[in-house]
Amino acid sequence: MGRVYGEPVEVWVRDGRPVRFVWRGGLYSVSRVLEHWLTTREWWQRQSEDPAVPPGEREFWRVEAASGIGSAPGVYELRHDLGKGTWLLSRVWD
Repeated sequence: MGRVYGEPVEVWVRDGRPVRFVWRGGLYSVSRVLEHWLTTREWWQRQSEDPAVPPGEREFWRVEAASGIGSAPGVYELRHDLGKGTWLLSRVWD
């Protein structure tokens, strides 16, 4: 199941995929994407004034990443709120 965090993270994206992120002061490099999915909230919970952005759409990325050379990789779940443009680290598996 993993541990739930819900903490803001800074994420670097290349070709639409996360490649690095900063969490609790550490820089993590993504080695591979394990899963990717999208969820949408109901229209009345719209988070963006931009009509091109679907209401409450969130993108989830389950990735394998490590914090440095020689460190063991872990599994991390990143959540991208498309309407707000924010990223959260939502879950970690050791």
